[in-house]
Order: sequence, then C-alpha cells, then structure tokens
Amino acid sequence: MLTQVLPAQFQQWLAPYTAKGVAPVVLDVREPWEIAQSSIRPGEGFELRSIPMHEIPGRLQELDPDQPVACLCHHGARSMSVAAFLINHGFEDVSNITGGIDAWSLSADPGVPRY
Repeated sequence: MLTQVLPAQFQQWLAPYTAKGVAPVVLDVREPWEIAQSSIRPGEGFELRSIPMHEIPGRLQELDPDQPVACLCHHGARSMSVAAFLINHGFEDVSNITGGIDAWSLSADPGVPRY
C-alpha cells in the first residue's frame, strides 16, 4: 500500500514504527549534486539512505522489502515513481513524502536549504 506523508506529519508517521522498535528507511532518490545542496538530517528512529532514482532497479537488492520505506525527492514526483516501483516489486509498506525536500524545508525543518 502506498501512503502519502506530509513532511510536517513525518514524526507522527514515524511514531508507530519506533514504538515497535522498527526503523523505517527514508530513501532519498535525488542525484548526488542535489543531496550536496540540501538534505534532511538523519534522525532518531529512521535510517537515511540515498540511491538516485535511475539506480534503483540495479540496486534493489540493497533494500529490504520487509522494512518500511518513505521515498523522498525534490518535489515528490520522482519519489512517487520510485514508491510505485517498489510496490510493484514486492515491497508492502511504502510511503511517499509529499512535496519532497522542498516541502520539508517549508513545513518541517526551515534549516534545510531550498534550491
């Protein structure tokens, strides 16, 4: 199932997992140059991983289909495509961070630079 998570509600989304001792993956699918300009801070209760969108098919084995995944990109379109791809490849608990890192900067952490 694919859910949408607003950055401002990310901690609420994360809470049930951390209560069970599960650390979801926030999968940043942007390009390395984008991550160098702006990135979320690794946080307690989740693992931050970066795999550019075009590398996902060849690196799918690096992800655990049993671990919850929240996909992140610049505005939410690439991450939505990756989320759908993951679901089509057997991942069951996949979310898209709506609005991407741009929305994250505006509503969750203004310390994250916009670009």
